[in-house]
Amino acid sequence: MHENKTILITGTAGFIGFHLVSAFLKLDFKVVGIDSINPYYDTKLKFDRLKFHGISLEHIRSEKGLESNILKDEPIAYKSSIHEKYTFYKANIDNQSSVEEIFNKEEPEIVINLAAQPGVRHSLTYPRDYITSNIDGFLNILEGCRSSAVKHLLYASSSSVYGLNSNLPFSSKDNVDHPISLYGATKRSNELMAHCYSHLFKIPTTGLRFFTVYGPWGRPDMALYSFTKSILEGVPIDLFNNGDMIRDFTYVEDIVESIVRLIDKTPASSEDKSLLDQPYTSTAPYRIFNIGNNNPIILGDFLRVLENALGKKAIINFKEAQPGDVYATQADVNELIQTIGYSPSTSIEDGVKRFVNWYKEYYNFN
Repeated sequence: MHENKTILITGTAGFIGFHLVSAFLKLDFKVVGIDSINPYYDTKLKFDRLKFHGISLEHIRSEKGLESNILKDEPIAYKSSIHEKYTFYKANIDNQSSVEEIFNKEEPEIVINLAAQPGVRHSLTYPRDYITSNIDGFLNILEGCRSSAVKHLLYASSSSVYGLNSNLPFSSKDNVDHPISLYGATKRSNELMAHCYSHLFKIPTTGLRFFTVYGPWGRPDMALYSFTKSILEGVPIDLFNNGDMIRDFTYVEDIVESIVRLIDKTPASSEDKSLLDQPYTSTAPYRIFNIGNNNPIILGDFLRVLENALGKKAIINFKEAQPGDVYATQADVNELIQTIGYSPSTSIEDGVKRFVNWYKEYYNFN
């Protein structure tokens, strides 16, 4: 059904992007990936994700090679050695000419934008990284979609847009005008930018508000990954707000399944003015969905699940809450269920166990 369709995914050396490449290759899409291999965290993990799909970049593995490659203006294309339908571009989405060249050459019908500068705490020290990647970069993606007549743009937003909202569960019907981190503000900006392009140029756009995604091949700066590393190495864990924080942990395969089902649910324009009463819909071809497990857990309890999976206790340093941290998240996924007939449901026990098994294999822990 999808054998002749081209899907462009940004951030394919990243966590969710890696899993999406696997999913869409199985569905027989022609997959085009983009990633700058930003050294925000250990690039070895990013190179290994690419290698898993047959993209070998051994010649730029060194930091010196990586830096010199990042500085080049032209996008560099690599063909997978194991997947005929996968092409990867070493490129940065905040480089306008690179994005234009890739869109013109590949002519994607569907685009999924995951490339971004992540992390709430990083934004406290390096705010300009978020404007460059999350705002300038997203504008380039929107312009690429505009020039190529893309049929559907899906893009990563975040539960961080809910900010000071204290009504749980977070609903896509809620006001999101009070973010408390620059990261959250840039993600909300993406939603507003997408609406403008949906309204002005009739580009169908779908925003995806992810809730604390975890699983195999995850990000080292996220709690599950860093906690696992510390416990296995006998290093103390900093548990902020004394562990009294609540997160709606969502397993990565549930995220991927939701996105796959949303691909063909293309938003349409409407004359129904009542759609403007709901912030997640519009008369423009525009929608926003929460994608979360809707089963939040206290961080301290989450740590105990991890300890059970590892068979080892954590050494804990209790810390005060940090600026920009939201106390609790929980996703209302009613709109998602109504649209695709699916809701993330992997239990935290099963998800953590799968991650631990992957982590031990990847790092050779016996």
